[in-house]
Amino acid sequence: MIKATSGKDFECNLCPNACKSPRTNGRTGLCGAPHEITVAYFHLHKWEEPPLSGTRGSGTVFFSCCTMRCVFCQNKDISRSPVGKAYTTKEFSELIKSIEASGAHNVNLVSPTPFADLIAEALEIYKPKIPVVYNTSGYETVDTLKMLDGLVDVYLPDLKYVKEEYSQKYSGTKNYFKFAFPAISEMIRQVGKPVYAADGIMQKGVIVRHLVLPNNLQNTFDVLDCFSKHFKNDALLSLMGQYTPVDTENYPEINRPLKPLEYKRAALYMEKLGITDGFTQDLGSVGESFIPDFSKNSY
Repeated sequence: MIKATSGKDFECNLCPNACKSPRTNGRTGLCGAPHEITVAYFHLHKWEEPPLSGTRGSGTVFFSCCTMRCVFCQNKDISRSPVGKAYTTKEFSELIKSIEASGAHNVNLVSPTPFADLIAEALEIYKPKIPVVYNTSGYETVDTLKMLDGLVDVYLPDLKYVKEEYSQKYSGTKNYFKFAFPAISEMIRQVGKPVYAADGIMQKGVIVRHLVLPNNLQNTFDVLDCFSKHFKNDALLSLMGQYTPVDTENYPEINRPLKPLEYKRAALYMEKLGITDGFTQDLGSVGESFIPDFSKNSY
């Protein structure tokens, strides 16, 4: 049984920020989170990659707070402060049961890192028969991921940047790639190559996501080069084009939607590198109307 430490014994180092906050008595980590599972929103999501959403939807749980500070974040309503409902590990294990009972293909944990130790404890209490998906920015430590070994079935990390100049400018994380690269390697070590059920739903595996940013194709090319060299034989790639400019007025180069030609160039480069196992996206699924309404839960 994994035990989450608390109170005076807890100094948070769950993410690469390693802020050492006790996250108790009104104090939060650098991410803004207290040391209790805080769920902002949950619903059946039908717009993930096909092996995740399938026909019945992915049982998606959005947690409050985030370890990164992306200037283009679409979920700022929940990623900057602990909004929503707090759960004990036992209560969260019951929520997992209810998601499983809803008919969801999987339990999809979005931005779970600030609560990873507590989530691991909840999954020790109840591990569903459907896959558990760990949906993350990629800004992870290997030590934290090792707590989840055997509890997570599918990893869904971002690989946002390779070079520090981009990660510092747009996400406030100078050392992003330093941690994301070994984190993805650890994810692959844990769950191995993709495994599917008869209905095409992924049971095990890693899908690496990359969001193409306007005027930043070189960043995308760098990420695709990295994936091709190190991960393409063991993981899938999801090339995303649904960038929506939200509060990006101070960054004029990304203060517009992605142009179809930009996304096409990225997709062609992906093809050129021989990355054939993965997903591209219809740019029609773009805009603020596709951002979830975090005031509603659907189970």
